[in-house]
Amino acid sequence: MATEVDDGAHSPAISQQDRWIHLTEWPLAIAGIVFVLCYAVEVLAQPGGTAEDLLEAVIFITWAGFVIDYLVRLGLAGERLRWFVRHLPELLIVALPVLRPLRLLRLLAVLAVLHRVAGQAIRGRVLAYTVVACLMLIFVASLAILDTERGSDDATIRNFEDALWWSITTVTTIGYGDYAPTTLTGRMIAVGLMIGGISLIGVVTASIATWIVERVNETDEANLAATKRQIDALHDEVRDLRADIARLTPQPHPGSATDGAVVGSGDAEHRP
Repeated sequence: MATEVDDGAHSPAISQQDRWIHLTEWPLAIAGIVFVLCYAVEVLAQPGGTAEDLLEAVIFITWAGFVIDYLVRLGLAGERLRWFVRHLPELLIVALPVLRPLRLLRLLAVLAVLHRVAGQAIRGRVLAYTVVACLMLIFVASLAILDTERGSDDATIRNFEDALWWSITTVTTIGYGDYAPTTLTGRMIAVGLMIGGISLIGVVTASIATWIVERVNETDEANLAATKRQIDALHDEVRDLRADIARLTPQPHPGSATDGAVVGSGDAEHRP
């Protein structure tokens, strides 16, 4: 779920929207975790009967919470039409899962919420954020691909171990090819996972580059500080040497040869 609150940022409605986002951040995150856990039990255990109905009910309720969150934020937006247009992908994520063939799109809503909360909780710690995002993406993709592919006659992904292996090789863009989706939905999941993997690689690369630049800057600053200390020490030594030279240099006394020479020269000027 997008979190930018930039449409009419100075209006009271937007401040209410901002407060709503802050207020619902963790409840929605908990709902997202409950959603993933229920979905995992449904996919892995395949309980059937009343248990399956109960899991479906919990999944529907948590997803409905995301829909309510979207509608409330739309209602609190300063410029509703502009906000609506800018958040069309979010609308599709929360609306299309009403159609049963597209129910897997609910996972995108969950990922968006967890992404938002994780980004706020570990802001500034890019490596930790990347690891959390990668693990979350792999786990959810494994569940989704297993749920989609398991019923296909030509499926090569038939258990969670296969799905997990496929997700890891896909998100890292290795793709051994021993497991591959055979359904249209499975291939769409694969495309999304590939895009996510490429994005994560970009984040990791940028993080490494930033780390190297920071280390170089720290080294330069340390060298600069050491050079400054050496210059200050040299200044102190020069000042001490000047003081020693001034102390050792003999000072002229009254009536010395120098004064006599000066007086004599003055007499010579008045001599006829």
